[in-house]
Amino acid sequence: MQPLKPSVDLKIVYSPRYNISFFGIEQFHPFDSKKYGRTWNVLLKQFNSHLSKHHLTVDRPVSDEELLLVHSKEYLASLNSPAKLASILELPAVRFLPGWMTAWRVLLPMRWATRGSVIAAKAALQTGAAINLSGGYHHAKPNQGEGFCVFSDAALIVYQLRQEKLLQPDDTIAYVDLDAHHGNGVCHQFLADRRVSIFDMYNENVYPGKEFEHHQRIDWNIPLPFGCPGAEYLAILRENLPRFLDSLDKRRLKLAIYNAGTDVFAGDKLGGLGLSADDVLERDMFVINEFLQRQIPFVMVLAGGYSRQSYQLVANTAAKLLS
Repeated sequence: MQPLKPSVDLKIVYSPRYNISFFGIEQFHPFDSKKYGRTWNVLLKQFNSHLSKHHLTVDRPVSDEELLLVHSKEYLASLNSPAKLASILELPAVRFLPGWMTAWRVLLPMRWATRGSVIAAKAALQTGAAINLSGGYHHAKPNQGEGFCVFSDAALIVYQLRQEKLLQPDDTIAYVDLDAHHGNGVCHQFLADRRVSIFDMYNENVYPGKEFEHHQRIDWNIPLPFGCPGAEYLAILRENLPRFLDSLDKRRLKLAIYNAGTDVFAGDKLGGLGLSADDVLERDMFVINEFLQRQIPFVMVLAGGYSRQSYQLVANTAAKLLS
């Protein structure tokens, strides 16, 4: 594994409000909605008080005003319907809960996590590197949520930082998506915005399928075969990611967003790929080194992970960076 170079002041953004629990119903979905806290506890046990030097808290949930930068008013209003939310989360039982309860126990944690992604991106611009221990909701479109993704935190990073003039109108962003599932929502968010360059490497045989328009929008499109083993996966990544980054205008490239889904793990229930735990760590460190070597500030978000090991895979990467 390559050493990190150069060093950065890594920030880790986390709030216990990220964790989702609604009377055990969440156990009927393969996604571990409490993995954020599990990851944090692993890091806290390993680094103790040292972790506080890197930790950034989340001040509040994201507001409707901010979300309107990336979602329609009609879509946000539709989230008051438990039936609508049940469809997005793929949890039919949610439709039987009152709207106030789903807003409190489901949407509010996601609002905190979405705000966390923006805080992490701002920190990355200052220190060079940040991880939000949640986020990566890459299936959320401007007018529709799906695949357990309600709010588009990647799009909000871009549009809110532009609005606050932390990114200038002609600045560009590299979006690198290594979740096992194709980031169709991100493609829809940036259909008309070529200042965001998209690299997406995914299992083409699983959800969300092969929508024509969102595949068109990918700048560096790498579909993978079902069951792709770790060695082959890493070889493809090593060949393509440096070429993608080197194809971008270094003078205008100000930020990278890394969607680091752990559903590439061989034990994952939904990803359909074959990486070992060591492969996942190797993947993450390779991507991060490529950013650091080019002095590209980056923010890492967690995205999908549908195995019992998902939180530990995230903790492995964060611990490697911290140590």
